[in-house]
Amino acid sequence: MNRLFCFGMGFCAKALSQNLAPRGWAIGASTRGPVGYQSFPFDSGLSDALHGTTHVLISAPPEGEGDPVLAMHAATLSAISPPLKWLGYLSTTGVYGDHGGNWIDETTPVAPKSPRARRRVEAELAWLEWGANANVPIHIFRLAGIYGPGRSPIDALRAGTARRIVKPGQVFSRIHVDDVATVLAASMAHPNSGRIYNVCDDEPAPPHVVVEYAASLIGVSPPPLETFEGAAQSMSEMALSFYAESKRVGNQRVKSELAVTLLYPTYREGLRACNSR
Repeated sequence: MNRLFCFGMGFCAKALSQNLAPRGWAIGASTRGPVGYQSFPFDSGLSDALHGTTHVLISAPPEGEGDPVLAMHAATLSAISPPLKWLGYLSTTGVYGDHGGNWIDETTPVAPKSPRARRRVEAELAWLEWGANANVPIHIFRLAGIYGPGRSPIDALRAGTARRIVKPGQVFSRIHVDDVATVLAASMAHPNSGRIYNVCDDEPAPPHVVVEYAASLIGVSPPPLETFEGAAQSMSEMALSFYAESKRVGNQRVKSELAVTLLYPTYREGLRACNSR
């Protein structure tokens, strides 16, 4: 039997678990709270919890001292017998930095600008090195902006928190959470140790255009247009870091190597699906 163990049970890990559980996969998780699957405290010894695990997903973010899973559980992961068939690490397209709206792919050198993105690069390298030493197939997934049911511009509009901020030339890449699960499951079926995959849809778009489309779906007026310069004073540090970078992220590798067909190839299909749930 295949058994997935998730370190962290966030948006993407839940979507993957919901994808695999109906196919007979056993699911376990190490989290800081209950998740609906067999769960264990993150900071406990996990030798027994990991027994029979065949696949591992790391979705817990790195901290200032480095990757917490690697620091606390590397030895336990190394001792799993038989060895793991697959380990996936969820990273971010933020590791590429700013490219002025130009297209990039997995061959583009990383150039992280923010401390958060630099920690991701460090964690990627640490997991790849660990995998080579432990003879475990490691796979890195650089995720674009994730959205889905309960976490989309539609939800922000309904909550009254959506903003329509315009920064000339600004584009973001996105990915529906169900397509993240599709890519991860495809990689599990075709492991390729050391491979890095961009996980994004086909159409990068300016954020204000996406908000406008979401408003049209639910029949509300979009929030007023704001210039980036005017909005910046009231934006969070994380939001400002997103607007500091503009790039179009290519996804050809997941299509050519993993034979992935996206359920939601653009934000339009994805938002329509969010609105129907």
